[in-house]
Amino acid sequence: MTDPLEDLVAEIAAAPQSAAALTLYALISTLAFERAGCLFKLVKLRDLSVAQRDLAYRLMEMMALGHNQGDAWDDAKRRIDALISSV
Repeated sequence: MTDPLEDLVAEIAAAPQSAAALTLYALISTLAFERAGCLFKLVKLRDLSVAQRDLAYRLMEMMALGHNQGDAWDDAKRRIDALISSV
């Protein structure tokens, strides 16, 4: 299985202006805020393809395992922030 964070960066880099990229960006942005309840509208998962939903589930699993912090997570978030802000 591939690294969900690298898959996420690649997915967003492929089309940073797409609705799917923005939905995945919203997901990763909220998964880091556990104190706020990781507020993400699950209905937005309907806007993703099956493969994109699988990626979203893998990111949620990272959060469930406590891997939604640290160097790898922060690096991926910085890279995604740059991709989204360049649009």
